[in-house]
Amino acid sequence: MALINVRVEKITQEAEGVRSFVLAKKGLFKRPDYTPGAHIDVHCGEGIIRQYSLCGDPSDKRRLMIAVRQVHPSRGGSELMHHNVAEGDLMEIGAPRNKFPLDETASHSVMLAGGIGITPIIAMTDRLHVLGRSFELHYFSRAPEHTAFRARLAQGDYADRVSFHEGLDIQETGQTLDNILAQPVARGQVYICGPAPFMDRAEAAARPHWPADAINLERFAAKPALAGTPTEPFMVELARRGISLKVGANETILEVLEAHDIDAAFSCEQGVCGTCVTDVLSGTPQHRDSFLTPKQRSSGKMMCLCVSRAQGGTLVLDL
Repeated sequence: MALINVRVEKITQEAEGVRSFVLAKKGLFKRPDYTPGAHIDVHCGEGIIRQYSLCGDPSDKRRLMIAVRQVHPSRGGSELMHHNVAEGDLMEIGAPRNKFPLDETASHSVMLAGGIGITPIIAMTDRLHVLGRSFELHYFSRAPEHTAFRARLAQGDYADRVSFHEGLDIQETGQTLDNILAQPVARGQVYICGPAPFMDRAEAAARPHWPADAINLERFAAKPALAGTPTEPFMVELARRGISLKVGANETILEVLEAHDIDAAFSCEQGVCGTCVTDVLSGTPQHRDSFLTPKQRSSGKMMCLCVSRAQGGTLVLDL
């Protein structure tokens, strides 16, 4: 995929530990179109690529905006973005992609954001406001100083539809989510984005009341459905190369490929972006990602190399 050269036009401290970056397209060319909920691959430096949701104005044809929360401990991306990137720097990004699309025809949209999960949600609410659609936004954060884009939301054109839930404990957060989601709306949609515990609790609150196809989630890391389960070594056969490799209990397929100097596309290494999805020719994958759809998983014909494993036996991959 072709990379896009951009310049860091502006960096703003949006909240404690959160900075936004306005990326301007170099030259006179317009940047690619995108829809609310989209994200981009950002080449942060030192060979690190991370995915960040777009939270700016889609009608601005020359600029993109992302926001990055500094994570402790960092896997490298947030640390580089917060400490190595300055205004005026040149960067490379990928074209916008959207696996968290907004249904602009819904009768009502319930938007639930936890922490940095506000980034795709705020782009969606901006769009719903422009369209004159019915929606409500509930933003959960630790405290006002941790609430990114607070002034933009509290003083904006749709401030009356924004509810801030700041400083709630686990029990209070759960009860609030239960109350918000207890009454489903015909032809309505629910959008959830944030840390895994928040998303799991919000999804649990929505499931008894809302249709499954009305609940939309955007995860920053693969849902740990198999976390804590034992991992066993297995074999992978690379069909195009005619070789077999052993994947140890504490290794990923991607790590083994890299150790043998075999190129495979990857980006997030978290099972959320889909860059490393590879066709499976034989064998049964044990899916540990949050990218593939249930239908794609059940087909057994593809898998994410960065987190998924074999369900016993040998996997034959189209590599």
